[in-house]
Parts: sequence; structure tokens; C-alpha cells
Amino acid sequence: MRADEVMTRPVITVLPETPVRRAATLLAEHGFTALPVVDTDDRLVGIVTEADLVRDRVPPDARSGGAGGRAAPPSTVGEVMTSPAVSMRPGADLADLVSALLDGHFRAMPIVDGHQRLAGIVTRRDVVRALSRDDATIARDVRRRLMIYGGADRWTVDVRDGVATIFDEYDNATDRHVATLLAESVPGVTHAETTYRAGE
Repeated sequence: MRADEVMTRPVITVLPETPVRRAATLLAEHGFTALPVVDTDDRLVGIVTEADLVRDRVPPDARSGGAGGRAAPPSTVGEVMTSPAVSMRPGADLADLVSALLDGHFRAMPIVDGHQRLAGIVTRRDVVRALSRDDATIARDVRRRLMIYGGADRWTVDVRDGVATIFDEYDNATDRHVATLLAESVPGVTHAETTYRAGE
């Protein structure tokens, strides 16, 4: 699977001059954990997360012995965002993207084109949504991709718990390899195997 097959688009974004309060409202209203920050040409310049927005914004409660006299917190997204933001291309392998999310403790990965313009975003939720697709839907999509490659009646597809088993009526190792790769590019497929079975 590739990033552009699971990414969310269009993306709700903010500008560096967007007030922190407005960014917090967008996160709360939409259930997001992060917002890409773009310039006026829609090029990615940073990312602002829940953590960025809440850091140093909650004053200590005086009833708990909290001290007053704190400086006013930053007021714009540009003052609290992470920049530069880690991003990937639309054609990035989803396995690499997931590794980057987990290794970097990120909840979202902006997807940009060759000019750093925002094309979409992949969140952990997008990946979970792809993995949660039902087997019948996955099998239908696998058949559709295989039909383009080898014809409508050549392949028999069985999907159970995201694992696709493909039976090919022709004994051709190259075709089996291609069929496996095509199946593994379908969102929701966690593993695929293609075997020869005469008469199917």
C-alpha cells in the first residue's frame, strides 16, 4: 500500500499567524490530534499538535499553591508549531510511513508533492481504518486489480482476516509474483500468497 491510498484529503490546515485558540478549536471540533501549518502557497512549513497547543497554557491553580506572575503564553501557531515538519511523498510505502509514525511517536504524517505543497495527511486512524476493512470488500478490490492484469476469470481470491490467498489457473511464477504484489497493495491486505491450482 502507498500513502496516497489511505491519506485523508482535503486537509484542514492553519497558517503560522492563526491564533492558538482557533487551532485548538479546530482540533476539538474535528477530533484531530495535529494540524499541518502551511504558507499562503499551501506549502508545508510546520505542524502543530495537541501537545504544542497545551504546553504552558494552563496556569497553576492558586488554591494549590500555584505561583502567579507568569508570562503570557504564545498567541499564534507559528510560535508553538514544530518546524520543519517531517513529511512524506504520496507514493511512499505505507509500511515505511507507519514505521516513521511509530519510531517518531507521531500521530500524523503530512503528505507533500515535489514542491512541498500539501497533498494530504495520514494519521494512525487512517491506517487503522484501512486495516479494519471487511474481508469481502478487500477480496472484491483484490479481484478488481487482478482482473486488469490477467482477465476476469483467471484468479480465485479468498480473504480471511486480511490475509489474501490467490489461486491462479496458470502455472507462471512471474504472474504469481505480480499477483501477490498487486494484492498486497490493496488497503486492508496484511499478507498475500498466490498459488497454482489447475482447473480453478
